[in-house]
Parts: sequence; C-alpha cells; structure tokens
Amino acid sequence: MTFSRRQFLGAASSALLAQPAPRPNVVFVMTDDQGYGDLACHGNPVLKTPNLDALYAQSVRLTNYHVSPTCAPTRAALLTGRYSNLAGPWHTIQGRSILHHNERTVAESLRTAGYRTGIFGKWHLGDNYPSRPQDKGFDEVLSHGGGGIWQTPDHFGNDYFDDTYRHNGKLKKFNGFCTDVFFREAQRFIDQASRAKQPFFCYLPTNAPHGPMWAPAENEAHYQNVKGLKEAGFYGMIENIDENVGRLRRHLEAAGLAANTIFIFTTDNGTASGAQVFNAGMRGAKGSAYEGGHRVPFFLHWPAGGYTKGRDVKQLTAHIDVLPTLLELTGVAREAAALPLHGRSMVPLLRGQVLTERSVVVDSQREEELLPWRQAAVMTERWRLVSPGPGGAAGEPRKLELYDVLADPGQKTDLAAAEPAVVARLKSDYESWWATVAARAREYARIVIGDPKENPVRLTAHDWHGAGALATWNQKSILQGPVANGFWALEARAGRYRFALRRWPAELGLALGTGYTPEPGNREQTPGKAIAGLQLARIKIGGIEREMKVDPGKASVEFEVRLPPGPMELRTWLIAKDGTERGAYYVDVKRVGQ
Repeated sequence: MTFSRRQFLGAASSALLAQPAPRPNVVFVMTDDQGYGDLACHGNPVLKTPNLDALYAQSVRLTNYHVSPTCAPTRAALLTGRYSNLAGPWHTIQGRSILHHNERTVAESLRTAGYRTGIFGKWHLGDNYPSRPQDKGFDEVLSHGGGGIWQTPDHFGNDYFDDTYRHNGKLKKFNGFCTDVFFREAQRFIDQASRAKQPFFCYLPTNAPHGPMWAPAENEAHYQNVKGLKEAGFYGMIENIDENVGRLRRHLEAAGLAANTIFIFTTDNGTASGAQVFNAGMRGAKGSAYEGGHRVPFFLHWPAGGYTKGRDVKQLTAHIDVLPTLLELTGVAREAAALPLHGRSMVPLLRGQVLTERSVVVDSQREEELLPWRQAAVMTERWRLVSPGPGGAAGEPRKLELYDVLADPGQKTDLAAAEPAVVARLKSDYESWWATVAARAREYARIVIGDPKENPVRLTAHDWHGAGALATWNQKSILQGPVANGFWALEARAGRYRFALRRWPAELGLALGTGYTPEPGNREQTPGKAIAGLQLARIKIGGIEREMKVDPGKASVEFEVRLPPGPMELRTWLIAKDGTERGAYYVDVKRVGQ
C-alpha cells in the first residue's frame, strides 16, 4: 500500500498528537535558616535579592505555607509527604535526624518514572546506609555530612571554601564557595540530563545561610554594621544565593529548558539571624512555635504549566503537601506499596480553586524522645493554637495560647480564655495527630553495618543517642575534646567486624593522644585539644564487652568481634589515667569476614 504526501503527513501528525507531552523538569531550591522576612520582595529594607524578587514577580506564591521550625524535620516531611515525627527525623542530632528505612521519597517515585535525580547540598536525613540520598532515590549526590558544613560528620576542616564533599559516595575536593559549587554542579547535572533527553529532578538544598556565618567577602561587605544583624555573613550568604539563582535561571533559558521546568524556591524554617532586622511582622524565629518559626516563602514558576504571573495563594499549606503536588504536576503515580501520605496536592490551589479546611500541626522537638505538646502549633485558616513551651506532665500542655491570625497576624493577643470551644476543638485535633505521629516514638532509625552497600561505615558522635551528642555536634566542639558519651543504634549483618575507635577522624591522620593545629587561612582557628594520659579503650556491643590498652601514638585502637544479625547498640570509651572517660568521637566499622 502506498500513501500520498498529504496522507503521510496526516498520519504523522496524528501520531505526534497521540504521544504524551514531555514530563516537566523540576528544580527545587531550598535554603537553610532563611526566613520569610529575609527577602527584599517581602519588604526587607536592607537585603538585596533582585533575582529572587524577579522569581517572586513571575510565580504563584504560597503566602500561608508552613514547615517544621527546624531543618531535618522539614526535609523529611517535604521529601516523603509524611509528618517527620513518624518518618524518623524529629531532631537535628542525637540519632534523631535519620529517615526510617521504609520511608519513600519523591526522588524514588520520580526516578521510577524515568527522571534523572540529583541532590546538590544539604541532605541531613542520615549519613549511613540505608538512609543516604543515594539509598533514597538520587542518581547523583553531591553533599556534605550531617546538618551542615563544619558539623561533626562533615569532612574535617571544611570551612565553606575549597572544601571536600561526598560525590556519589566518594570524597572529592571542589574549588570555590560552597553555594557556588552546588549550583555549578547542579547546572552540569541538568546539562547531562538534557543531552540524554531525560526529565530531571534537581534538588538544591543549600547549607547557606546556616551558621557559621562565612560568606564571600564581596557579599559580606555589603552588610557590615546593619543594625540588629549580629553577623554580616548571614545576609552575605543570602545575597550569594540570589546571584546563583539568577545564573541558574539564565542558564535554563539559554538552554531552552526554562519553559518546561517547574522552578521552586522555598526555605526550611524561620530565620536564624534576621528577625531583629525584619521579620515581616511575625512573632518568633527558627525553633519557635509562633509564625516566625515555621511560615516561610514558597514560589513556583512554570511557563508551560501557565504559572508565570505573580499571584498569591493564601490558603493554609505545608511541607507535607509538596510530594503529592510534585507527583500531580509531573503526572507520576505514587507506588501502591508506599506508606500513606499525610499531605495533599496543592494543584487545585495553584489553579485558583479552594480546598476544604483542615488542621495542620508543626512542632519543634529538639529532644531525643518525642514529647507531646513541645513547642507545637495547631493551625487552621483562622486560628493558631500554640503550646510555646516544653509540654507538661502526663502529656498535657503547660500552657496553651490561641491567636486569630486573620485579625492578629503578629500573634499579640491571646484569645484562649475567650474562646474555650475553639481551644477544645484544636486540642482534640492535636491529640488525634499525636496518636498518629507517636506510633514509632520508641523505635530507632538504625544505622546498618556490614552491608555491601556501605562497608566500612564511619560513625560519628553527631548521631550518639544520649546527651553526649549535645556536646559533640560540630567540629569546633570536637576540637575542644569534651567529656561526653552516648551510643549508636545499629543493625548488624552477621559476621566478623573490626571497630577502629578514634579521637580524630581518619582524614586527619592524627594520633589518639595528639592535638590539632588548624591550617593557616582556615576560618575555624580553634586549636584541637590533646587528651592527655589515654590508657584504656573499651567497647560494648550486642552483649559483648572488650577492653584493651591504648597506644596514644597510634591513630586508633582496634577491636575485632563476631556479631549475630539484628539490632544492637554500640558504646565506646576512651579512658585517661585520671579516670576521665569519653566516647570515641569517630568509629570506623568494617565487616571483615563471615
């Protein structure tokens, strides 16, 4: 059979029409510790953010969007669509910033649907298998350790400039300021995906402007002597982020990718350092149950989807809504076996519709054990029921405050006594929520040892359970040699293991009994304390206890033990002649045989 030219072109046109539209790309930028008021487009009178202001002018803006008051919980809720207290990360340290093994992320769903997925920046949901980003759906990973550059799990000596990061599981040194590096490598990833004709999910969670407040000198110089700003570097880092957002958006445009790319900008909690300069009329800052702790920016721009004009969405939304929203926008189905979602798609709101009212709860735990009513806010469109303190005895709040945020957005007038029926209703909503999120409160998100996917494993005091992690969460604290200890919650594969107990991380090559001299020019110039008189080391794991003498001139003291499979706790001791006991801040664990 032969076709005329008209018949052939008609058949080809029909075939093209029958093909599904290409899935949109996603670029998701989330900064660390930047609040709602830390943007010029939100009224900040000092900060210069022209590129984010331009994005604001061209985006649908969620003006009533809420996250957790601290960083790791927000990341867990956002990536899983589930409340973080149930997903595992309700704190930032103490082994409580680790995602439970069976939680499924948006990256996993998108990768299953053919997306190329990459993360460039801060993960903070577990540094070990099976909770690393490469275990949770990301094809390419460029990240620092722990909750920020310069924290205990990070490569020792990193100071935001010319640092060593983890690239696809291996350490690699990069030149430049951290935010510049992450955006530059994200751009490379985008170009590779584009050449391969793959849709991409590019997750850019910067560690900036989280402290320490180290910014490029040219940015920091613009904010010296700003009244109310303790460190110019905070605004300097935000200015640098703005410059990188502008460069990335121009690159997408030049590459012909901007039209079909969903570009999102948001932040992970309220401001850490800008509230005394400008807080957009809100009460509270990072960590607070008041609005300033958890109401943050959210801009969404997507030309092919029709989202190019500035428009505000005022209905209550939250971090748990991001995953279902991205899946609907990309046309990707969530796997049937995945855990139930707590959020809902915001797509109707983006289209100008209204969703049914609901209650949303956020809280700031910052404790190893979940505590009811600790710095919690129960939110509806009109009301905020706030428990500003730690909670009381028998699971009851010590104090409840009620605010009508439509009439009183600054939360100045407590209406709890005047509106007992509203308090009772929202208190009941909280109790229902608590019954859901506290279901795994007694479980540990365990680090797996002995698995081929990560062997050896490096454990750090950042993930100690117990109060010791409070004294050992960053490198400055490690330098001071604190007298502290804790234990790691592990799950072992059966086999023979070698445990190397260290005072200093392996990359420094320092002996147990020596101090540390910072490199010239490093922004952290605290000298490392030598722990004098170390003589004994002890290990306890899975019912096994061993002790041996320490040679302070060696970098580690090593134990070999055979472990059965299953969950267990590891505790270590480095003991000095004067009886002072510390945990080993770093332990390298390797399965060496059956």
